[in-house]
Amino acid sequence: MRWLEQYWYRISWLHLLLWPLSLIFGLISALRRVLYRKNLLSVTRLPVPVVIIGNVNVGGTGKTPCVIWLCQWLVGQGFKPGIVTRGYGGSARLQQQAAIDSNPNVVSDEAVLLARRSGCPVWIGADRVSAARMLLQTHPECNVIVSDDGLQHYALARDVEISVIDGQRGLGNGMLLPAGPLRETVNRLTHVDAMVINGGASFPLDILPCDVPTFDLHMGGTTFYNLCDPKNTADAAYFAEKSVHAAAAIGNPQRFFDHLHELGISFKPHPFPDHHLYAPSDLSFGAKTTVIMTEKDAVKCERFHDENFWALRVDVAVDPALGDLVLRKLRK
Repeated sequence: MRWLEQYWYRISWLHLLLWPLSLIFGLISALRRVLYRKNLLSVTRLPVPVVIIGNVNVGGTGKTPCVIWLCQWLVGQGFKPGIVTRGYGGSARLQQQAAIDSNPNVVSDEAVLLARRSGCPVWIGADRVSAARMLLQTHPECNVIVSDDGLQHYALARDVEISVIDGQRGLGNGMLLPAGPLRETVNRLTHVDAMVINGGASFPLDILPCDVPTFDLHMGGTTFYNLCDPKNTADAAYFAEKSVHAAAAIGNPQRFFDHLHELGISFKPHPFPDHHLYAPSDLSFGAKTTVIMTEKDAVKCERFHDENFWALRVDVAVDPALGDLVLRKLRK
């Protein structure tokens, strides 16, 4: 359905054809929520509290950086979090642990990045309940589970729900799949505990529920590391006289490219679909070219990197009040 994404952020004649399908999708989605709410479908509560960081729309919004930030925050407050994630884009079909040296093609790029940046145990699995149970069995010291995505995974009972929204793209055209990017209606946001807007909102805030606490998340970073030797770092000035190509296979590649422009780097952009499995030919731009990529891309490109491959180390800043809100709910 990737070809449909170009229509999710505008209105066109195609939506007249897709609108009936969106109605059917919405009815099925609503029925599913009711069945879980009435306990007609099984809901499992774990022996530790669960924090869900997800979204109502398809595509990358900044959930993974938010998960990393929150886990680091919780560690600073004395908690021992564990992370569960679906492992989207990986080939694994069974629950398993993702380590810092796991194959990203198996467990997914996000899972490896989570393991590296958070320092917390990470388990993957389409069944979040089973993945969380396995995590707690292998790491009984964990006293809180943070789920990267899974807002719609109602089989897993949760204590805190956080929805992350891309500040540039917002909620798209506001329509449900397949006519728009929404997995649930905007009304679903009235039931979350907090909303996090990635990069500041460039869309009208009045489309969001006004009584739900809203926090800002900003992703930046000025330090690049070399994929051959991660201890070898550079700043933007290093690339001033080089022929630079920038690659990004994330939910919103333009955000990464905009940040490189803000750093004063001149480059040729190469956007790829989210979770794209890179081949060496994807990044073969010539012997004298330098390639810059995101950390998530670097996880997948390490196996065929060369000395001209660099990744931007992302720094994440979130309003600390979000951490305080989560702590209050966890300590209840």
